[in-house]
Amino acid sequence: MTFQKEPPHKHGAVGRSAIVLVNLGTPDEPTRSAVRRYLKQFLSDPRVVEIPRAVWWFILNLIILPFRSGQSAKKYASIWTAEGSPLRSNTAAQALGLRAALGERGHEELTVAMAMRYGSPSLPDVLAKLKADGADRVLVLPAYPQYSGTTTGSIYDAVFQHYGSVRNIPELRFVRNYHDHEGYIRALRDSVLNHWEQHGQPEKLVMSFHGVPKRTLMLGDPYHCECLKTARLLAAALKLKPDQYLVTFQSRFGKAEWLQPYTAPTVAQLARDGVRKLDVICPGFTSDCLETLEEISMEVRHDFESNGGREFHYIPCLNESPAWIAALAEIAEQHIIGWPTQLPPSARELLKKEAESGRAKALELGAAD
Repeated sequence: MTFQKEPPHKHGAVGRSAIVLVNLGTPDEPTRSAVRRYLKQFLSDPRVVEIPRAVWWFILNLIILPFRSGQSAKKYASIWTAEGSPLRSNTAAQALGLRAALGERGHEELTVAMAMRYGSPSLPDVLAKLKADGADRVLVLPAYPQYSGTTTGSIYDAVFQHYGSVRNIPELRFVRNYHDHEGYIRALRDSVLNHWEQHGQPEKLVMSFHGVPKRTLMLGDPYHCECLKTARLLAAALKLKPDQYLVTFQSRFGKAEWLQPYTAPTVAQLARDGVRKLDVICPGFTSDCLETLEEISMEVRHDFESNGGREFHYIPCLNESPAWIAALAEIAEQHIIGWPTQLPPSARELLKKEAESGRAKALELGAAD
């Protein structure tokens, strides 16, 4: 077996700790060719599609990619911003916020990087760069609050596959889930309450989670149960009665049965039943993306309004809200216990004195001017 070349060893060098915030991924551009590359990587993952490989190869390459790539590219174009992909820009902002929040908590000796499971910056590339930069302790933090083999499990696969060709493997830790973490639930609660303060409370709140095939639940995947627990805790934090909210699942693909109830037909039926004001939130997504900005805020909105609904509000994802960044720092901090991520007291005191000296000089210069 051939291993990757190790970076030059420096005697006496102090290893660093790193956190990798990993999201699903996004095309590099909202074009047919870029979307095709992204979908091919995504849908070729056996964790995502559990169909015999030979059969799935023909379906994917001869049916799905030729026809779906162009359709998906148009949808991506409808949400693309000046900064590019919303998912990438939101996740990058979260990584920066997480680094700042951990620094404020005293974890100065810590690197925070962003990676994508599919697309770029790729998880293997980010892990390789961290190693080259001297990181010998790595915490992998998925952007998925609820565990599923199709998401978090796939990240684990990618990490293990990468280090399968590395001779000197760093110490690894993984965050499995945080679907019931107090900080996460608190951030969701604050997001909803802030929205209601501006727009008023709706007749119904729909909590829409990403869908997965029903067979995954039957085979032991905990995702469905963790989604329901998140919804139950959020409803309790908002003091909602059972008839004031619903849990649904979106983004069906193919003809097989997926987790139900499905978001789009449920919302359409609510409108036909006389619900005039509806809010939808997607707790399973921590960053706004195609599935929230296009599928929910555009398509599902249309389904609601075309069936008689009058006022539809999509409540944005947590993105880089202060409450979520604080919660993310809590989650990360709980998983790096014991790692030397803080400067020794002597070094911290020296930095403090240097900062105070710098401020004093700045004041002196200001007075002189």
